[in-house]
Amino acid sequence: MSDEKSLNFIEEIISQDLAAGKYKSILTRFPPEPNGYLHIGHAKSISLNFGLAEKFGGATNLRFDDTNPVTEDTEYVESIKADLKWLGFNWIKECYASDYFDQLYAFAVQLIEKGLAYVDDSTAEEIAQQKGTPTVPGTGNAYRNRSIQENLELFAAMKAGQFGDGEKVLRAKIDLASPNMHMRDPLLYRIKKVHHHRTGDKWCIYPMYDFAHGQSDSIENITHSICTLEFIPHRALYDWCIEQLGIFPSKQYEFARLNMTYTVMSKRKLLQLVQEGHVQGWDDPRMPTISGMRRRGYTAESIRDFCDRIGIAKRENYIDLSLLEFCVREHLNKIAQRRMVVTDPIKLVITNYDQDEELLHSENNPEDPNGGTRPVPFSKELWIQKDDFMEEPTKKYFRLGPGLSVRLKSAYIIECEGFDKDDAGNVTTVYAKYFPESKSGSDTSGIHVKGTLHWVSAKHAIPVELNEYDRLFNVEDPSNAEGDFKSYVNPHSLHSVTLAWGEPALLTDALESRFQFLRKGYFYQDINSSKDKLVFNRTVTLKDTWAKEQKK
Repeated sequence: MSDEKSLNFIEEIISQDLAAGKYKSILTRFPPEPNGYLHIGHAKSISLNFGLAEKFGGATNLRFDDTNPVTEDTEYVESIKADLKWLGFNWIKECYASDYFDQLYAFAVQLIEKGLAYVDDSTAEEIAQQKGTPTVPGTGNAYRNRSIQENLELFAAMKAGQFGDGEKVLRAKIDLASPNMHMRDPLLYRIKKVHHHRTGDKWCIYPMYDFAHGQSDSIENITHSICTLEFIPHRALYDWCIEQLGIFPSKQYEFARLNMTYTVMSKRKLLQLVQEGHVQGWDDPRMPTISGMRRRGYTAESIRDFCDRIGIAKRENYIDLSLLEFCVREHLNKIAQRRMVVTDPIKLVITNYDQDEELLHSENNPEDPNGGTRPVPFSKELWIQKDDFMEEPTKKYFRLGPGLSVRLKSAYIIECEGFDKDDAGNVTTVYAKYFPESKSGSDTSGIHVKGTLHWVSAKHAIPVELNEYDRLFNVEDPSNAEGDFKSYVNPHSLHSVTLAWGEPALLTDALESRFQFLRKGYFYQDINSSKDKLVFNRTVTLKDTWAKEQKK
């Protein structure tokens, strides 16, 4: 009983259908239009469709809704497949709506022969006017009374390319007084003399989404067609076409799409950000695209966890971006390799260190009992963070200052003896003595300190660049904010640290490794990084600093 109570409403429907013997197994589909890159909103639909099939022992098709050649490209097809594979989902069959163009055309002819479709010469503006309003019925025109034979001939002429774009359309003949505006003789086909990325120039008429969608589902024997809530008014046409054509009765069910704070989910708006240079591309780590999140260092596991946590609902709502960041942070804490990187360096000289250097060892991940350790070189001169030293320490300052002692991570306890300044009054070098008996792992010094600093050996340090990312927009809901949504782009969404010092292990770490730079955040090596120029993107901060900043 507890399992039944935990089912969401779509799972309950599927469970009941299977129990009643309606289907032997279920088949879902994920049907993206290849006109852009997938984003986190798609990830919810992906997780739902593939997750339902997995849970109930079924399968999922990947079907590209390529019925609008004006905006579609093979680049998007390949990116979508790459994103799905990276997320860990496998489809049983790769399909394209264009695979069914001949069959869809035949379906349209079948509707014409039944007197349920006609060729209309009206302009788009005239059709919109003739449809009426939600409170005023639509009005028919002379084209609605064309004979079946004339409609068949005109539709064949449309297919043969005898008319120009916009000259004629094929409309369903349903009910111009229907309270559902989508049922007032909706368009089924339009003329577009455009090269198609798969069918070339074979076709110059293309089915509308509302016509291709349901019939494609039926052709593939999709049992449960899962859509977002905006398709509720379209369901009547979905069912009408299937019923009139007498084909496999796929059924459509709707759920609330994912809306998330501090970003936009419209592919049109995301394209504007790319084209107008607000971001560096579809895979910019600030973008909500799957490719952008992958480049930033998000893990597939954390995105899937996020989709599971937010669940499936029937009502639209906004999910706080902080929840996604929490899921990412929680997973990275378990798997990320710990490394030391100094981003704003000053020199630390150990005055009584007489060796040339030595090799210490530091744990890779305290959360992983099998994480092991890595060698970390230690020498007389180190780099430390500038803000880890205070010339006149305050009462509760537990880092380095004159007379104060701290532990160097995985190394020794040191005590500050003095410092140098440049002509501008900036501290350039700090001097300290170390206590040889205080070595980490074998400390017999009896000295107790409250602060621990990260560091990098100056003679072994490697230069790295860091891209520190923040929210792309500075308001929660840029799409509905007053004015142009692009005016709310956060000017501080990217801060680049062009020269930081990292420990040498970073040179030999695997490219796909996730890192926690101690006290800095979680980082991931950028695709443009190289051994000559290591570049890391900050995936997420160690804590939810944004929420804290907003409360000030």
